[in-house]
Amino acid sequence: MGYRAPVATDTTPLPLTGERTVPGIVEENYWFRRHEVAYAHLAHHCADVVVLEAGCGEGYGADLLAGTARRVLALDYDAHTVAHVAKAYPRVAVARGNLAGLPLRDGAVDVVANLQVIEHLWDQEGFLAECRRVLAPGGALLVTTPNRITFSPGRDTPLNPFHTRELAGHELRDLLVDAGFTVEFLGGVHHGLRLRELDERFGGSIIDAQIDVALAGGAWPAELLEAVASVRAEDFVIGEDDIDASLDLVAVARA
Repeated sequence: MGYRAPVATDTTPLPLTGERTVPGIVEENYWFRRHEVAYAHLAHHCADVVVLEAGCGEGYGADLLAGTARRVLALDYDAHTVAHVAKAYPRVAVARGNLAGLPLRDGAVDVVANLQVIEHLWDQEGFLAECRRVLAPGGALLVTTPNRITFSPGRDTPLNPFHTRELAGHELRDLLVDAGFTVEFLGGVHHGLRLRELDERFGGSIIDAQIDVALAGGAWPAELLEAVASVRAEDFVIGEDDIDASLDLVAVARA
């Protein structure tokens, strides 16, 4: 917890597009830490085994997992992203590839990590079939994804234009089971005490406060910027209670 992924000094940070989060940007810190807590929570599943991160994005998560895994292969479809990961995170092996057809042999890895990615995919069922194919028997699939109920409330289509299909907890469980996995853990990310206090300070939701500033396009209020900059992974909690009210879903499934 509290991990900060090192970025090579000669590497230009990836731009913020709304499709992925990027470390080291103050205004993005809340979202980065919300992603980081899931990596920290799941990292023990990767201890001394071979891990595929399917959809690695900026690469900070693959680097975190590389701190405990025997080997991490990071896969992403975007060529610029792959080049960035290769330069920024030398202990991660990275390759360009399509998640619709993972470029690995059957049973090649012990863990597939897929954090904040499945909501971007058109063929989620086909992707999960590919995950099961490349996992060794008994291997673990680690999945996190925004909770549809709280991320795009009351909508059939996602608010985020980069998302194709968001899932509620029972929908994620059903997808995993239908793909032949045994669900070992299904929980959610929630605000801990300190973030709940910040919610109260900013009119009931620090998330909404950030979104309002982004939509307005103006300068960030100093108080909000300071609060966002102060957020750490430890300010979030992950558990099995009240999954429908969680911010993000977290699942561990076995092949």
